This record gives sequence, structure tokens and C-alpha cells, in this order.
Amino acid sequence: MSIFQYCFCLFLLFAPSSTNFTTVETVPAHEFHISKCLIEFNEKEKALQFTLHLFIDDLEEALRQQGADKLFICTDKEVEKAEEYIYKYLQQKLAISLEGQQMDYTFIGKEMSEDMVAVWCYLEIENVENIHQLHVKNSILLEAFDDQKNIISIIGPNKKKGYLLFNNAKNEETLEF
Repeated sequence: MSIFQYCFCLFLLFAPSSTNFTTVETVPAHEFHISKCLIEFNEKEKALQFTLHLFIDDLEEALRQQGADKLFICTDKEVEKAEEYIYKYLQQKLAISLEGQQMDYTFIGKEMSEDMVAVWCYLEIENVENIHQLHVKNSILLEAFDDQKNIISIIGPNKKKGYLLFNNAKNEETLEF
């Protein structure tokens, strides 16, 4: 098989069945549901910093199911309260406990990903001296998609790394540092 045939087969395998390339605003649907998050302990700033990546259409579907419809996230038409809806949703679906105590995080902001199909959300927990035990409950988008997977990479004290995978069967886990 030539390289051209191989690439063409890959294209057919991963190409959405109803792609419309005639307008710029049309984004092909993705056939998987995944979020990714990096949680990093910044020892210098004494903060736990989150970088969360969500597909915009998936997030909008979950928010629509809660009654917040047509938010147009990361577009010129974005509604004024879009970030408020996103933050409220994240507070319901992502819970962090340190040393057994539930923590509140601040929504720093959001921005569109380079490929324009996802949004990066930035969160932070301040005044964190050290971490010995981190408990995460992550049910982001699980109510909207049966096949949703949420991956969290963690960089803890002394750059110790951990990885967590959440789905409908398991939506919470504890790490010890």
C-alpha cells in the first residue's frame, strides 16, 4: 500500500460522515468525548493551578441540559453570562479536597483552543502550603455523554506526577504525595 493510499484510508476512517466544508463556522462533529486537565502545584506561588480543556460543543450540550441554551462560547455572539454558567457548572462537577478538606477554587478565565473546537478554562486554589493528600471528584460531562472520559494529569510537590482517569463507573479518586 502506498503512503497516499494509507493516508486516504486514515482520512476515511476518521472523517465525520456529514462534514460540511462550505462555511467557516461549521466544525465537524467529533466521535469521542474526552476532557483533559492539568493540575499543578506551584510551590513558589503557593497555589494549585488548573488548566482544563473541554470541547465547546460538549460543554454547551451539558449547559443546555441545565437550561443555559445558546451561549455561543468563544464566539463573537457569546452571551454576557457565559463564564458565570461555565464556572457554576464546574463547581457542580469538579470538587477538590486537600488533606480531607474541600477547597474552593477561583475561575481565572477561559480562551479558545488553537483548533477552535475547544475551550481552555483556568482555575486556581490559592494559599496552599503543601499537599500530602489530594482527592478529586470529576463528573464533568458524564451526565451528557455515556462514553465521556476525563483525564487529569497532576504535578504535585517536588514535581511528583500522577494521572487519573474518570468515567461513569469511577468519578473520584485520591492521590497521596
